[in-house]
Amino acid sequence: MNLMRSLFSRVLISAVSLFALSTAVIAQDTLRSKKIITNSQMLGIGAVNTLDTYLSPEEHRGTELRYIVHSVRENGGKLSRELLHQVQLFSTHNQKGSNNELGGFYNFQYNWQYGVGKWKFDKSELVLNVGGGIDSRIGFLYHLTNSNNPAQAYVQLNIASNAVAAYRFRLLRTPFQLRYEVQTPLLGLMFSPNYGQSYFEIFTRGNYDHNLVVTNPLSVPSLRHLFTVDITFCHTTLRIGYLGDYQQAKVNQLRQHVWSNLFVVGVVRKFSINKFIP
Repeated sequence: MNLMRSLFSRVLISAVSLFALSTAVIAQDTLRSKKIITNSQMLGIGAVNTLDTYLSPEEHRGTELRYIVHSVRENGGKLSRELLHQVQLFSTHNQKGSNNELGGFYNFQYNWQYGVGKWKFDKSELVLNVGGGIDSRIGFLYHLTNSNNPAQAYVQLNIASNAVAAYRFRLLRTPFQLRYEVQTPLLGLMFSPNYGQSYFEIFTRGNYDHNLVVTNPLSVPSLRHLFTVDITFCHTTLRIGYLGDYQQAKVNQLRQHVWSNLFVVGVVRKFSINKFIP
């Protein structure tokens, strides 16, 4: 009887040990590569130039304030995802100072980026990604002195191309990163009233007049590019840089643009998430 108990105990201990070892091996085998998320939040301030011939034939200049949330998600492979949210508010006036405009936009971008190359040097690294995705934009422009057509609405959706170059290095034992990103629309759809058409005709009478326009690089020759410098010290990464955002269109015999040149500053957080396959 004692022999049976002893044998049973040994078998039980061996089974538990084998189960624990196999569980550890399975967990190690099913561990995915880390999901690395780099998130930055920035504030931008600078000069803006606006034109919308539906409201006024004059250019307006003023000051813009912008809030930017930028996120890059990597899974250890060559393919990464980028999400970008931007909220911009501005106030402008014409050259004589007799007319004023207020405007605001929200921009959302979702890009897939493929790692073209990664070149390592002595104590530095150069990374190049290319790709594209969705670039959407909604907003308004309000002309304070117009009584007939006081406001213009903007709704735009584009398929855009995108490219990023990042150079990481150390200087005096301090980590730096130089990063440049550029994006331009390829094909899209936008809302626009036609020349001489009022919003009353569109939304009250339902008179459609080519108000949904298919766009291409010739009708919306736009460009958005961002150059930043990341500096890491005391476990904190500071980001400073320049944002040039030039959105313009010529559709339905109307011309419009919003050109922004901004100084940006913010902080960067980088963290990783381990994922297990059940």
